[in-house]
Amino acid sequence: MPTCIPSPIAWTPDHGIRILDQTLLPTEESYRDLETVDAVAEAIRMLRVRGAPLIGIAAAMGVVQAVGRRGSEEAGKNEIEAVQQACKVLAATRPTAVNLRWALERMRQRAELAAERGEALGLALIAEANAIWEEDRAMCRRIGQLGATLIPTGATVCTMCNAGALATGGIGTALAPVYTLHESGRAPHVVVPETRPLLQGSRLTAWELTQAGVGCTVIGDGMIASRLRLGDIACVIVGADRIAANGDVANKIGTYGLALAARAHGIPFYVAAPSSTLDLATPDGSRIPIEQRDASEVASWQGTRTAPAGVKVWNPAFDVTPAELITAIITDKGIFPPAQVSRLPLTAHAE
Repeated sequence: MPTCIPSPIAWTPDHGIRILDQTLLPTEESYRDLETVDAVAEAIRMLRVRGAPLIGIAAAMGVVQAVGRRGSEEAGKNEIEAVQQACKVLAATRPTAVNLRWALERMRQRAELAAERGEALGLALIAEANAIWEEDRAMCRRIGQLGATLIPTGATVCTMCNAGALATGGIGTALAPVYTLHESGRAPHVVVPETRPLLQGSRLTAWELTQAGVGCTVIGDGMIASRLRLGDIACVIVGADRIAANGDVANKIGTYGLALAARAHGIPFYVAAPSSTLDLATPDGSRIPIEQRDASEVASWQGTRTAPAGVKVWNPAFDVTPAELITAIITDKGIFPPAQVSRLPLTAHAE
């Protein structure tokens, strides 16, 4: 991670969790300590911690809170039940990002293995959460190295939402190639749609790019097609919350429209995601559960009503981009056409 960008998550000295509250950025850099499963669940649900890879990491760390972070006690029946209940609570927070289920299943399996071996449960769970975190950091770095080969020197790229250091355990997914090029002195300029209704683009992506010293331009979501029409954007790179077996991709609402605009203007459209985001048990995008969020996010702004009282609101957090609109998917395993992801030896997800 660029050293100028604060870590969005960390352990406290006694293995509680400290998060950067992303709902307050960019005006306030404030941290919260989370010491219970319910506190972690609330932070994920309310987007205080967000981004598919990062909520997987946060949930894994949250499971540790279920056993009181006791380092020396063996895993008994009550402790295993506490882990199982924590996994259930955390899994219910957000339905679309598959990394959440993937991380929780790893934690559940590690708890059961600790019980079989008579290991200290707290230490085992802390080690597994750290392993998930470290693996994500390495996957982000590899995505950055591979993706950087697709961006010409001095290019302008466009992204959507926030898939950078604030959304992962490392340097990001969609922004990883940008940061990799920045390290070599060849950072591209980044066009950042604001990403309504919660402005993760203007509030978060523009903030972290600015912190890292990478030039960026914020635009309104309704300006995307007109901006791409100018002809100076070399490619689009977005992240993903789930990739189905056929290569369809769920990402922040507005990604589908961006992909259509990119196709209309002959601009390559790349998806960057760790292998933990690939869900081969989901055959296509129509089977991806799409989170529906509260109407107030669209009907109000900062507590002020902006739509008539009683009006109907449709507020999906994500949309699905069909595989045929995607040029390639950049993973830590390599760069592949969407149709080939089902044949890759990638991380399996428990049902």
